[in-house]
Amino acid sequence: MSSDWTAEQIPDQSGRLAIVTGANSGIGLIAAKQLARHGAQVVLAVRNPRKGEEALREIAAAAPGATVTQSALDLSDLDSVRAFAERIRGEHETIDLLINNAGVMAPPKRLAAGPFELQFVTNHLGHFALTGLLLDRVEPIAGRVVTLSSTAHRWGTIDFDDLQSERRYRRWRSYGQSKLANLLFTFELDRRLRAAGSDVRATAAHPGYAATNLQSAVAGAAERAITNVANRLIAQSAEQGAEPTLYAAVADVPGGTFVGPSGFGEQRGHPKVVQAKATAHDTAVARRLWEVSEQLTGVTYALPAPAASAA
Repeated sequence: MSSDWTAEQIPDQSGRLAIVTGANSGIGLIAAKQLARHGAQVVLAVRNPRKGEEALREIAAAAPGATVTQSALDLSDLDSVRAFAERIRGEHETIDLLINNAGVMAPPKRLAAGPFELQFVTNHLGHFALTGLLLDRVEPIAGRVVTLSSTAHRWGTIDFDDLQSERRYRRWRSYGQSKLANLLFTFELDRRLRAAGSDVRATAAHPGYAATNLQSAVAGAAERAITNVANRLIAQSAEQGAEPTLYAAVADVPGGTFVGPSGFGEQRGHPKVVQAKATAHDTAVARRLWEVSEQLTGVTYALPAPAASAA
């Protein structure tokens, strides 16, 4: 793959429908804007309608004539996830791209509806449920599910004894767990799709260190001040941070591909195929997380189990 791929190389997306979660700001907004610029019809799945309207105006200015709409989605509330999926199913027969981008990073401890720990449900369970509720509408030949992870997956572990951080909440540990869960989900989904004979691809991406508003949610004024300085001096732009997501969405790569920046430490640079840590490919952990996620969300995927798990 070329080391200097940019969003300008996105092929024509005319006639394709893309759903982007968390598309009102940051990497999600950039990804939605670039897909609209290249002809896609885009649905912005956003929690805040006012910010969604601002995003619509920004995309309209960059992509005049594009068909872009917004629809309410709060990934921390599984009832909202179900309502969003029902609206999409009523409005669209086929989805070409489902980009699971939305996320929160290291906030103070909060419980969401369920109750679930905020990071685990927003970053993993909500997207797991959303994908399961819409997967049968994903275009069967060229459809793709892209899930955004992070280099933080490298310090993550899946603590099945305390997935919701009920015993002890450590916000960065919880963030790393959720980002590892994103990769375990992606690779397991791709294995199940292959086992079912499907041509739908599941891929993942991470943005490196990109200057977005995600860091504003971290707890502590001192930590926020440090990230603000780092955003100005070290981070790459949100535009470049969105390139791995876009590449994972439109490039001719196989299912199970993980894309990140090409520079030192995968922190910045144009996109390239990268390697996740070994735990992300642990099939036993992935199957267990899948089963627990189905139990917690009440969403069961209509896919045959892989041959290895059926044995």
